[in-house]
Amino acid sequence: MEKTIDLKFIDPVLIFGIADNYIKLIESEIPIDIIARGQEIKIKGEEEKVTWVYNIFNEMIETLNGKGTLSKGDVKHLISIIKGNNNNIDAKDFSEYLICYSKKGAILPQTSGQIEYVKSVHHHDIVFCIGPAGTGKTFLSVSFAISALEKGIIDRIILCRPAVEAGENLGFLPGDLKDKVDPYLAPLYDALNILYDEKKLIKLLDSKVIEIVPLAYMRGRTLDNAFMILDEAQNATVGQMKMFLTRLGVGSKSIITGDVTQIDLKTSAESGLVQVADILKQINGIDFVKLDQNDIVRHPLVKKILQAYDKL
Repeated sequence: MEKTIDLKFIDPVLIFGIADNYIKLIESEIPIDIIARGQEIKIKGEEEKVTWVYNIFNEMIETLNGKGTLSKGDVKHLISIIKGNNNNIDAKDFSEYLICYSKKGAILPQTSGQIEYVKSVHHHDIVFCIGPAGTGKTFLSVSFAISALEKGIIDRIILCRPAVEAGENLGFLPGDLKDKVDPYLAPLYDALNILYDEKKLIKLLDSKVIEIVPLAYMRGRTLDNAFMILDEAQNATVGQMKMFLTRLGVGSKSIITGDVTQIDLKTSAESGLVQVADILKQINGIDFVKLDQNDIVRHPLVKKILQAYDKL
C-alpha cells in the first residue's frame, strides 16, 4: 500500500527534522518505507503501518500549526499514541478523538470511559461528567473548552468552582477577591498551565477571554458563545446548580463535573449534582457520563487507595 502527503506551504525541514531525524525516528519505531522529496512524502508498506505513519505525519502537521513548533518529544508522543500503546483508540480514529494540542503534545482520551466522554461532548451542549478522583474530569473538560476556543467555535471560556469552605467568610480573608478565591480554583489553573504556555495564558486571562471565578459570581450573567465549566459540582447547592445551568446563552456549551462521594455540604441532599440527574435526564441535548476506577489515569496507587476506602 502507498499513501502520499503534500506539505504545500510548510517548510519540509520542520516536518522531516534536521537531517531527516524525525523520519528516521518513525522508521525506527515502525517498519515502513518513507520517501521524502521536496514538498512530498510517500509512505509504502503494509496497510496498517501505512495508516499509522500517514496519521502520524498529519498530526505532526497539526501540532506544528497549533503550537508553532514541533519537537522530537512531540513526534515520539504521536508515535506512541498512534500505535495504540497508551489508549484504546484505533489509529484510523485518531483525528476523531483528538481533543486538542497542548504545549506537551496531543491530548486524547486514555480509557474507554474517557472515550465515551469525548463522544458525549461532541454530540451534546450540556454534559455532566461524574466520577472519582483521578479520572481526568477537570483536565479533559478544560481541554474541550480550549479546543473549542482555538477552533473559533466559542469566544470565551468561563471556569468556576463552588468555594464551599470559604462560605460567607471570604471577606475576612486577606487580599483582594483574586487572592481570596484562587486557592479554591487552583486545579483549574493547573489544567490551563499544562495546556498553554505561560505568556499566552496570561494574555488570555488578562483579556478575560478565559475567566476563572467562584460559582457565586455567575449569578445574573447570560453568556453567549461561551464554554462554561462547573467543576466540583457536588458542592453546588440545588439552587446554585439551577442558577449555573440557566446562564447558558446562544451558541454556548457547558460541562459540569463532580464526584458524589466527596460532598462537603452539610448533607448530600443539598447537592445539586445528586438531584440533577432525575430532573434533566429526559431532556435532549443533555447527557450524563459516569467514569469509574477503571478510568483513573493518575499514579497507579490512586486506584488502590480508592478501592481500599470503598471497603470501609
